[in-house]
Amino acid sequence: MSELLAPVQEEQDKHWMRHSLSLANRAEQDGEVPVGACIVKDGKLIAEGWNRPIGDVDPTAHAEIMALRAAAKALDNYRLLDTTLYVTLEPCSMCAGAIIHARIKRVVYATTDPRAGAAGSVVDLFSNAAFNHRVDVVGGVAAAESAALLKTFFRQRR
Repeated sequence: MSELLAPVQEEQDKHWMRHSLSLANRAEQDGEVPVGACIVKDGKLIAEGWNRPIGDVDPTAHAEIMALRAAAKALDNYRLLDTTLYVTLEPCSMCAGAIIHARIKRVVYATTDPRAGAAGSVVDLFSNAAFNHRVDVVGGVAAAESAALLKTFFRQRR
């Protein structure tokens, strides 16, 4: 990325991560682990999702999967080319695999997941040369806010 575009991209990343954090709050209101995700193409919101495995009685209903499903329907294509997925927690292996298969161009996540993160914390599926698609990954955007939301949620559950 050119040095001139970097500040613009950084501001866009912060904007969409704030939106994802608002979706994480929605998950928390529903009694779910507060994780939110949105998918953006050409600067426009295409889809969003938040954790819903408890409410939907579906172990695959992670925020990223919900956003991927909605984006595929919105674009009428299972390939989500030239899109960016913003998520408040580092994707797990299930979500990372789905992101790769959907051909997402870029993933921006807030905080790491030391127990299940598949963007480098536990494993790094995105840099695995065996896959035929490469995803650009950026971590740490609004990390403190997302980590605080998760810590508060789990502290209240104990």
